[in-house]
Amino acid sequence: MAPGARITSIDEVPERGSHLFTVSDLHGTDREVILVRCDEKPGVRAWVNVCPHEYHRLDRGRGAAMRDGEIIRPKHGSMFDACAGDCDNGEAAGTTLTAVEIAVDDGDVCLTDKRNTYRHEGGRDDEDGPNSTTHIGC
Repeated sequence: MAPGARITSIDEVPERGSHLFTVSDLHGTDREVILVRCDEKPGVRAWVNVCPHEYHRLDRGRGAAMRDGEIIRPKHGSMFDACAGDCDNGEAAGTTLTAVEIAVDDGDVCLTDKRNTYRHEGGRDDEDGPNSTTHIGC
């Protein structure tokens, strides 16, 4: 596994809901990302925290709504597969969430996506998070 920034422990990712964190992309734009549980290895997936149908957040700071392995879009009820990111129902049918590359190493979830740099836990408006992009490595 390529080294990357540690995001959290896999045990800290809720069984239902999501773990929210912020990354900075190659252009310096901060983006929110959610970690969700998935039945496929490595047991979690990371998705940019927006519905691709309408630019609205899936996790508004309290965890994304989930049911039966799917992330629910609160506004219109479309459901995205937590493992694949695909939606086959509702207004967002035919769209796919944007993936962020992660890996699990000895119980730690690490950001391995070269397009993004870990910023801090929580959303973009989280002023309690670290100001630096430096974080514990994996």
